[in-house]
Amino acid sequence: MPQFDFAHVFWPQVAWLAVFFAVLYFGVVRLTLPKLGSLVDAREAQVLGDLASARAAKAAAEESQARYIGNLATAREQARHEVVQAKAHANRATTDALRTADEAAEAHIHAAEGRIAKAVQLAEGHLREVIADNAQAIVARVTGREPGMDAVLAHLDAAQHI
Repeated sequence: MPQFDFAHVFWPQVAWLAVFFAVLYFGVVRLTLPKLGSLVDAREAQVLGDLASARAAKAAAEESQARYIGNLATAREQARHEVVQAKAHANRATTDALRTADEAAEAHIHAAEGRIAKAVQLAEGHLREVIADNAQAIVARVTGREPGMDAVLAHLDAAQHI
């Protein structure tokens, strides 16, 4: 095999090796590596840009979350305040309604007491007559003689003053 005949073909093979090495080296280094370097640089720039936009988005999200938490706390405090006001209003309304009901009940009680007093007075007036009739009937039965109504009423009035 001629390629293994190192005595006669060594120097031409070394020359061709140098030529192909130079062509491949300069072809790869001068043509391909700059394209690869620019691609790596572009990729690095894109990654750094993505990281920067992610950091900005994270900061915006944290700011939005802080605003949300602040708004939520404000809304809770406002809701608590409104609940306290509603309870106070309800208590006032209940107190007013109870006061009105008490006043109406007092008016009814006073009216009823007046009616009761009149009924008692009327009953007492009729009671005097009933007592006088009963006393007249008892005296008539016991003694056999019926006393006059004026005499019975006079004795009844005298007994009340004792």
